[in-house]
Amino acid sequence: MNTLAFIQNIGGGSLVVIVLVVILLFGAKRIPELARGLGRGIREFKDATKEIQDDLEEGLKDDNKKANK
Repeated sequence: MNTLAFIQNIGGGSLVVIVLVVILLFGAKRIPELARGLGRGIREFKDATKEIQDDLEEGLKDDNKKANK
């Protein structure tokens, strides 16, 4: 938690400088591609966690049914 403490001290001017540096490094055309890739990755992660959660809930329901018989 303490590793990201420096983010609290970033002001508006610093954010503008960071955005400009990112644009210079990656180019304006490449940034939407990076954002799409990041969005896909986040979506896949959420889907995977939902699938695991559903499997766990299904397993618990099956265990409860077996215990009640």
